Formats: sequence, C-alpha cells, structure tokens
Amino acid sequence: MHSDEYLTFIHKNKVCTYIMPNPSILVNTKGDYIGTDTNVFYPIRTLIFPNVPYTDTKYKPAYLTWYESKKRSSPKLIVPITNVFEHLYQIPPLDGTELPLSEVSKKDSIWDAQRHRTEQVGDIYGYEPEFERYHERMTDCSTFLAYGFNDDGLKLKNANFCRVRHCPVCQWRRSLLWKSNMYVAYEEIKDKYPKGRWLFLTLTIKNPPIGDLRETLKHMNKAWDRLVKRKAFYSVVDGWIRTTEVTRPKQKKKKKSDPDVICPIFGNTHAHPHFHVMLFVKPSYFSTGYMSQQKWSELWCDVLRVDYQPIVDIRSIRAKKGETKEDAIKNAVMETLKYSVKPDDMVGDGSKKANEWFYELTRQTFKLRFVASGGVLKNALKRDDDITNDDLVNTGKDEEESETDDRRLVFTYAKIKHRYLYNPKYNQ
Repeated sequence: MHSDEYLTFIHKNKVCTYIMPNPSILVNTKGDYIGTDTNVFYPIRTLIFPNVPYTDTKYKPAYLTWYESKKRSSPKLIVPITNVFEHLYQIPPLDGTELPLSEVSKKDSIWDAQRHRTEQVGDIYGYEPEFERYHERMTDCSTFLAYGFNDDGLKLKNANFCRVRHCPVCQWRRSLLWKSNMYVAYEEIKDKYPKGRWLFLTLTIKNPPIGDLRETLKHMNKAWDRLVKRKAFYSVVDGWIRTTEVTRPKQKKKKKSDPDVICPIFGNTHAHPHFHVMLFVKPSYFSTGYMSQQKWSELWCDVLRVDYQPIVDIRSIRAKKGETKEDAIKNAVMETLKYSVKPDDMVGDGSKKANEWFYELTRQTFKLRFVASGGVLKNALKRDDDITNDDLVNTGKDEEESETDDRRLVFTYAKIKHRYLYNPKYNQ
C-alpha cells in the first residue's frame, strides 16, 4: 500500500474507509454518518506486516515488565472521541495493520532514527566480549514508549533507558534535559542581570593518540581550573557552562559548507577532544575587559602549558537576520549541550579498526565528567550521576502541554523495521 491509503476497519459487516479524526472535533464512535462537521479525518499511512514486537534479548523485554506491573484491573472508561489518539485507543487498527509512531505524531518521528543509532552502536559493543553487558543493556533500551494523550497530542509518560554513556538515545535525552535546565537558568539570569552578554568559546588541544585520551582530558580539565582562576577571566566572566566533545580527526575542509569527512590516516588512531563553553560576561566586557581571539589563544596556551598555539574560537552570541536574541542564545545552548560523542564518530567507517577506536574511547572516558559549570550558572544543570530514568522521560520540553489522564498508548520498537509501531495490546 502507498502513503495516501487509509486506515480501514470493519463495522456492521461492511468495510468502511476512514481518515483519522481531526483533533478539534467529535466523532461518532459507532461510525454512523452524523454530519460533515463530525466526519472530517486525517490520512494515516497503512502497511500490512505481522504485528509481532521484535526483541533479541534473552531477558524479558522491558515493555513486558512494565505492562505486567501497570496492567489496569478496572474496566476502561468510555469517553467521547475528540482526537486521533482517542480514536486509536478506543478503536484499535485491524490485526496485521502496521501503524508507525512517525505517522501518528510527527514530532515523535525522531525516535526511529535515534533508536536505530542505538541499535548500531549496541551491535558494535556486541562484537567485543568485554562490552557484552553494554550490548545487552542497549538492546533493551527504549524498546517501548508509553504515551499519555489529549487534544494537544502525545506526551511521553514512560519508557525504559539503559543509561550507557555512549547510547545515542540516552545521550539525546540527557541533552534535552540539560537544554531545558539551561533555558530555565537563562530566564532567571535575564531577569537578574538584564545587561549581561553571552559569548561562545571553543578550546582545543593537539590531537592525541586514542590511547592517551584519558590523560589528555585530565590535562585539559586542570588547564581549565587554572584558567578560571586567572584575573583576566574571573574579572569579566560571571558564569559559564562547559562541555567536552570527542570526535575522530576530520579532513581539512576546502569550503566551510563541505561535509565533515573522517581523516583516512588518523581517523582510527587519534582523537580530537575539545571544550565548548558558554560564557556569561559583564556588560563592561566589550569596553574595559575585552580580549581578542589572539589574547584568548595566548591565555589558553599559557594555562595548557604547551609549546604550540592551540586553536581557539571566541565569538559574541548575536541574533542573525530573522531571529531574536533569545533564538540566538538557544542555538548556542544547543551547540554547547549536544552529543559528547556523535553517533557517526562512534560507528566510523564500520571497519574493525574503527570498532577498536570506539572500544578504546569507551575505556578512556569511563566515569569521566563531560559537563561542568560555575559562577552564576553553577547549579544550572543536573549532574549526570543524579539523572534518573524519570528525568530522561520528562526532559521538560513538553511542560507547556496540558495534563493527561492515566491511560496510555504504547509503541514498541520493531528492530527488523527500524521503527516504532503501535502495539495496542500493551495499552493501559
């Protein structure tokens, strides 16, 4: 079937074809014709496949454990169908109908790509006996998504996360949580220090062999501690958020718009660690305390205690054409609090050497902290060790949505399809 075909169901011994209901209208649950105003529907793609959730773990799937612990003993409430989600809850698709999450909720379509990346990275761990436990945990990560629903849409209420550092899904959810934390901190700081300015700083070091990464990161952290104690820094900076990112060395670009390409010589042997920093500086920074990029580079070289000039980038966070100051700051937050290691760098070129690089990265970064803050931003972000499963579910980005009741629509991940499918037999 094609994307313009519709979800069908049997009613009164007839096959009736419906497009899913408009969230703002009422729909007759019996399927009888009751007027054009209440029979307006949205299209949903329908594909026919065996409706069997896939899992390759030897343990009980997390969604089964959750389902058995939350199973409703009371009869389900009958409520008017006012939106597509209520329709799905009360009138499940025919057996054998595949209904992807990405077609039900566009904003949640990102889950398919993120979970597929976790699948890829988890499989790499599965090739190495040393990391078999990581493979098992990632195999059972985010295998089900339980959503509350109302006229505003779906709202994630329960899911299972593995908490492995390099799990792409868990990295993504941590990033969303920290971004939400930072947006709250920004609003508070904006009211308390309305004239403060924001800078975006990138600090680098010479690319070390992957086997020396741990010592290099410790050296960079010590250099940062020396930097924040320098008068040139603390006299102008009121607060800061610093994250660590590690990538594979890339080829030098001919044009800024060229895509990143892993260096064929050092891509599987060396690492490129660097700091991303958001600095909140005093209003007087650009008049009495200003430091040029050259000055920042010299200062970083001094505290890093190296005999070469490391690459440093410092720029003011300003609104581009067509965006507000808040947009510019939020974009800088997104850049600062993105992945510590991109999934593409974890996978590399897929070779055995690329896998060995990733295994060594895992060893070298074990239990290292990749996020830090100070000054007026000291407590802006929740510590990684303190983040719970519930935090990864409720990242804060949906707080503006209205509340839902305790009923749940459940989607489970089908590995052979690389997508989440509606699985009404696990609904609550």
